[in-house]
Amino acid sequence: MNQAWKEKLVTPDKALAEIEPGMNLFLGTGAAEPRTLIKRLMGSSEPNLTDLTLIQVVSLGDAISIEALRSNKYRLKTFFSGWVASEAITAGRVDLIPSRFSAIPTLINERQIPVDAALIQISEPDEDGLCSLGIAVDVARQVMAQADLVIGEINPSVPRTFGDTFVSMEEFDFVVEGLEPVLYFPCWKVDDVYDKVAANVASVIEDGACLAFSPGPLFEALPKHLASKRHLGLHTPFVTDAVMKLTKSGAVTNRRKSKFRGKTLTSYALGSAELMTWLDKNPMVEFQDVGRVFHPLEIGQNSQFVAIIPARKVDLASRIAMHTGRWNVTSGPGQTMDFVNGAEISRGGFNIFALPSRNLAGEANIRISIEAFSNQINFPDSVDMVATEYGIASLGGRSMRERAQALIEIAHPDDRAGLVEQAKQEKLLYPDQIFLHESSHLYPNDVAENHTFKNNTLVRFRAIKPSDEEGMRRLFYRFSDEAIYYRYFTPIKTMPHAKMQAYVNVDYRSVLSIVGLVGTPGQGQIIAEARFARHRNKPLVDVAFIVDEKYQGLGIATHLYRMLARLARQRGARGMTADVLSSNLSMMKVFEKGDYPVQSRFEDGAHALFIPFEPGSRE
Repeated sequence: MNQAWKEKLVTPDKALAEIEPGMNLFLGTGAAEPRTLIKRLMGSSEPNLTDLTLIQVVSLGDAISIEALRSNKYRLKTFFSGWVASEAITAGRVDLIPSRFSAIPTLINERQIPVDAALIQISEPDEDGLCSLGIAVDVARQVMAQADLVIGEINPSVPRTFGDTFVSMEEFDFVVEGLEPVLYFPCWKVDDVYDKVAANVASVIEDGACLAFSPGPLFEALPKHLASKRHLGLHTPFVTDAVMKLTKSGAVTNRRKSKFRGKTLTSYALGSAELMTWLDKNPMVEFQDVGRVFHPLEIGQNSQFVAIIPARKVDLASRIAMHTGRWNVTSGPGQTMDFVNGAEISRGGFNIFALPSRNLAGEANIRISIEAFSNQINFPDSVDMVATEYGIASLGGRSMRERAQALIEIAHPDDRAGLVEQAKQEKLLYPDQIFLHESSHLYPNDVAENHTFKNNTLVRFRAIKPSDEEGMRRLFYRFSDEAIYYRYFTPIKTMPHAKMQAYVNVDYRSVLSIVGLVGTPGQGQIIAEARFARHRNKPLVDVAFIVDEKYQGLGIATHLYRMLARLARQRGARGMTADVLSSNLSMMKVFEKGDYPVQSRFEDGAHALFIPFEPGSRE
């Protein structure tokens, strides 16, 4: 092994003695903090280590202390208001540099942010004297090229990672031995609410999608819900334990990516000792600088890129209040926009903002307005979806009224009535908007299922929602006069708001309505509707269904009929009734092909059907 590098090995004090007052010192980020050097720097009383500016892309580690910053010997400049910065910015001891992460390498290269010295954590050198930057590339290349003094801290626990990570000992003026362990980060605990939020997010992610992960409970909960997907890709700022779990599940292959095909692209790693062991010499993970990982054009070259972004609050105008604090690195407006813009460029890409319907204090997270909250992202036209534990609100292409209605549907059930009234006052909803408070807690999530029919037509089925008003209205106007007559037994010509909203606001105690949708998950077009209504004095339900004429003949009506029968029986019904006009032969065939015998009585040009669930039953 080449031992020449040991000539540069010095004590931390010897290396820090080369620093001069007034210098700008770049420090590694997060788990890549050179903790031995930084802690010695923080605790030193040497006269040269004063009036220093510390530059760190993200403050996530524990080596920089609030107490040291209070000494006025050091100032911290950071691009993200993490745990140190968020507490000290207002006190004037930390300078926040607003910037998109994708622009940081250019700022350093052009010396708009000058760097005099760089303190970088590295792996042990190999036989050729090459070290790895390990678990944080961010802008290390740029600062090492610019700095007059480069000090490396060798830590044997740092994994040797691939990508733009290898540095030669010739690039360092001094190296020191790391006496502090690598900074490990425990996995986030996931409660039932976040698990449901993650399940809803996963429901709109399709095979072949490309994703980005960050630390936090939402991402910790995602792997088990994505494990059944195929050929997922990762273009992510962080590799975490959740990324490792998702990759080990077999869902991630990166084969459909356009950029760095076959590899997970990242800038940082944060997590457990197990994660660091998994990353060591792992050829599936590629580390590159933030200029590549965060750049929208780089992101957008991957098709089906989904930007999953944890949110703090959402209002009915689709404005977003983002989280603040230590872990919310991608929650700043600039960082969020990098990934949102990337999703907009991506073919088939979209963004989804996710949050619990209420915070830990029981306060509503979906509100009439978020004006009182900081860290806002005010671009309603760019918000594609919002997810809570109560479902997905698809907002793309919808009017402000339709957006408000969709967001109210995924708010906490006990908050919905108040939101409806506030929205009416703010003219976001019609004054006559119907709201059935009793149905808020009764939405039948168990109805949701997907089925592939003839011609490879995938239809997603779920219970109807009030926000389906426009979709159902468009379905009505696609029907022929004959189809309308078969369904409603009367020649209806129009379906205005007042009539349609009464149809889509369902009292789930007595009525169940199922819609079938085709198209993008979370969005799509309604092409079928089926429903049953309980008889008042009999343990029976009356059924009716209709399918867009373009999609007839695929077996959708038969599938809906069987769904209705199964769901009615589960809900205690002993049979079904239906009225079918004598000329509607195709509908009669649907009933006759069902799983239960049909009793028919002909009255006034129509068949009155009785379908008992138990043999021998009579109406």
